[in-house]
Order: sequence, then C-alpha cells, then structure tokens
Amino acid sequence: MTLPNKIRIRNLLKAIETGETEAVEVVNEAEYVQHNPMTEEGSEGLAALFARLAKTSPRVNMVRGFEDGDYVFAHMEYDFSKRRIGFEVFRFEDGFAVEHWDNIQSREGPNRSGHSMVDGETEATDLDRTEANRARIRAFLMDVLIGKDLLKLDHYVDPGIVEHNPGMTDGLLSVSHSLADPGIDYLNIHRVLAEGNFVLSVCEGNKNRQHTSFYDLFRLADGMIVEHWDTTETIPPRDQWKNDNGKF
Repeated sequence: MTLPNKIRIRNLLKAIETGETEAVEVVNEAEYVQHNPMTEEGSEGLAALFARLAKTSPRVNMVRGFEDGDYVFAHMEYDFSKRRIGFEVFRFEDGFAVEHWDNIQSREGPNRSGHSMVDGETEATDLDRTEANRARIRAFLMDVLIGKDLLKLDHYVDPGIVEHNPGMTDGLLSVSHSLADPGIDYLNIHRVLAEGNFVLSVCEGNKNRQHTSFYDLFRLADGMIVEHWDTTETIPPRDQWKNDNGKF
C-alpha cells in the first residue's frame, strides 16, 4: 500500500539523519526544481548528499505535516551545527516530488509566554473546513498583513491567541504591537496551503529594509486564528544564488 505523501516526505527528510537511501526514491530527481537559492541543482544526487550529511550526526524531526492536493507542507526541527526551525513545501506530480521550497531560521525562545517555536497542536481537524479556512487566511493577509488595517485585527484573531514567535507573547495586544512595527512589510502572497484547521501562508516582503520571505502557520477554530507559528528568512542578493529558480 502506498504511503501518504506527507509520510513519504517525513521519511525523506529523516534520511538526512539516517542516510537511508530508499527514502530518496520519492523524488523525481530528473524533474526536481529547487527553490532554496543557496542550494545547487544537479551537483550531487540526493542519496549521496544525505549519506554524506548523516555522517555529521544531524537531528531531524517533523513536528507537524500536512497535505493539500499535490502539496505537502511540514514544520521541522533541525539540529546540524546549529539548531534551526523550518517549513518545507514539496509539490508532487505523478506520485513523485518534483519541486521544493523552504524557509528556515535559527531557533530562539521560548518566548515570554513560555512557548517554543514548535510546540502546540499538531494534528489537523475540521477537514470539511479546509477551503473556508484557506479563504479566511487569505482575507486576513490582504486586509491586515498587506493592507495594514489593524482595526480589522479582532475580526480575524482570537483575543487569547497562542503565539509561538519567540519575540511575542500570547494575546491580541502582542499581535497588534508586532504588526505595527514599521520594519515589517508584507507585500505579496505567493501561496496559501491548507489542511483542515491548519493554514500555511507564503509571503514576500521586507524586514528592516531587507528582502524577506515570511512563512506563517495558523491554526483556526470557528473561523478565528487561535494559534500561530512562523519563520522569517532574509533572501540573499541575486548574485549569490546557486540556482536560477527563485525563492518563490
């Protein structure tokens, strides 16, 4: 029996730790498009790469993983030479992963409310509300994050929101203060992925005048955002990229 794609991706990423070569078979390397601008394409097969990385004693943990049609999106913990938190997105075609995006930052925290960047609910529920929740987050992005209309914040965010950003605390007031920061500027929505009550948004903008990729994971209940995780990553200048596919 064929495993769900999110389990196949979990096994693939775990192979960074174990060096397991069979897990790499989920990827169609001939068609694989890499969107991490600091990763070269075609210079080393994934099986050889993972076998080499496994010798460095890395630790890899998929905290939560979801499927949205041809996409898998996952929230990850990594411990190589440094501890990092990331989101990984894979697109499938004809049963194989053919495209990959990610957004990774150094692990920080816990925050002042005691939450780490990865703890909290992990299992998707309310699967019948996937499209409603996707639409809800897209509207939130347009109205509040891009539109900067903070007066609409309580229309989307629960007053008791659980916040996992290491620089924030629980509650609506902390969210409002964070979004009022003039250094944070969301400009474009590239992707909104959803499974049940979990929705991941992939956005482009600027942080402190640096070109930035924003990945935000939301958990919703009754149409309101009740929990939030995120990573931000500075996008390197074009002349430093190791492939031509772009971050998004």
